[in-house]
Amino acid sequence: MSESSEKKSAEYQAAVTVKRPMLAMIGLLIGGFVGMLSETSLNIALPSLMAKLNVNVSTIQWLVTSYMLVIGIVLPLSSLLTKWFTTRQLVLFALADFIVGAIISALAPSFAILLIGRMIQGIAPGIILPLMYTVATLIFPPYRLGTAMGMIGLVIMFAPAIGPTLSGIILGALSWHWIFWTFVPFLLIAAFLAYKYLPNVTKITKPKVDILSIALSTIGFGSLVTGVSLASSHGWNSPLVLGILVFALLVLAAYIYRQLHSTNPILNFHVFKKPNFRIGAILIILDFGIIISSMYLLPMFWQNGLDIAVALTGIVMLPGGIVNAIVSAISGRLFDRLGARLLAASGFLIVIVGIVMLLFATPTSAMWYVILAHIIIMIGAPLAMSPAQTFGLNALDVHSTGDGSTIMNTFQQMMGAVATAVATSLLAVGQHASSAPESSRTAFTNGVHYGLIFPLVLAVIAFLISFKINDKSEGK
Repeated sequence: MSESSEKKSAEYQAAVTVKRPMLAMIGLLIGGFVGMLSETSLNIALPSLMAKLNVNVSTIQWLVTSYMLVIGIVLPLSSLLTKWFTTRQLVLFALADFIVGAIISALAPSFAILLIGRMIQGIAPGIILPLMYTVATLIFPPYRLGTAMGMIGLVIMFAPAIGPTLSGIILGALSWHWIFWTFVPFLLIAAFLAYKYLPNVTKITKPKVDILSIALSTIGFGSLVTGVSLASSHGWNSPLVLGILVFALLVLAAYIYRQLHSTNPILNFHVFKKPNFRIGAILIILDFGIIISSMYLLPMFWQNGLDIAVALTGIVMLPGGIVNAIVSAISGRLFDRLGARLLAASGFLIVIVGIVMLLFATPTSAMWYVILAHIIIMIGAPLAMSPAQTFGLNALDVHSTGDGSTIMNTFQQMMGAVATAVATSLLAVGQHASSAPESSRTAFTNGVHYGLIFPLVLAVIAFLISFKINDKSEGK
């Protein structure tokens, strides 16, 4: 067989042969969707939860950041877990864990119990998210990988975008407890589909467990998010905050050094030697920070800045969620035709336009204006996400794809937690800086403007980096 024939054959063959790959992915996709939905599902309820649970904005943010913190702690272990347990075992455990966490949260009588339930839930997406990418890259042939990644992009981008809308509808008719009860039937369906159709696609080798690396990872990532989160209440100049952040960076440096010099690393940071992977990873991390911070600020802006009822808030965010779903669904196919550079650059430029529009929003702005700005952001963010992700992962071979997807997801969640904390901190600074009374709609709007500076900076940086994408380079 000639070299060209071998390449063509490889393009049409998956690494692991599965009769119905789409059906094998459904349970994973539903589980991943619920996991990502949960990241923003409480955002719309935060103002009312602060009153009902008698906590302030700096405390209530932990319901968001703690969830992403646990995901970020579990994610680095996912590659190791796939070498000890079958794909089906991991997915079924994760879904069962999520159900338990959702029930605890639904029954929570206090902030502390609700926080515990949220942290238990965070274990599940920490396992499922990287498995979605790993399974997809193994069971789909290369020529269908862009479409497969588009499906996953739909989960990653659409779920956080639609979370506030679904929660708003639930809160309009019921209480916040039902946000968590709603998760349970979908998780049960996902568990049934995974049990019936999901095969094991990873090789179980049961390598030696590096306890020190696990400890360094947990302490390092945990301290980083804790330090940034405390900045919203203690200030960035606080000795406590600065001390925790310096400690976190030192521990993470030790963790990365250990992984680079280990024969069996928990997380293979050597994948960053591939320039294309580096670019793709940085872009999706920035993109995720944009979507999480904006989805954190917008529901509160609608309620506290524009004085919109909670049920109506969910409805006015629906158009952006629908647009997000459509763009997420087609972005993978567009990548197969147009490549990553054009889509990524266009996507981030569109995001910049949407954020700038929100920076000019006032408490008296027309409803259609804010909806339009939200829609524009929801066009740009998913347009860049899937192409950047596929571009980065395509630079890796089959053996390192799992490590690559795990690293991407780990730093996505860390960015999500950090973005939420930074947005909260800037929100407070903006409220204090306003000449209007701090409790007024004008002061809150000013705080939102300060908070939006963070996703704007991320979008500008991502836009500039996107021009480094070279669609003609392969495996670099």
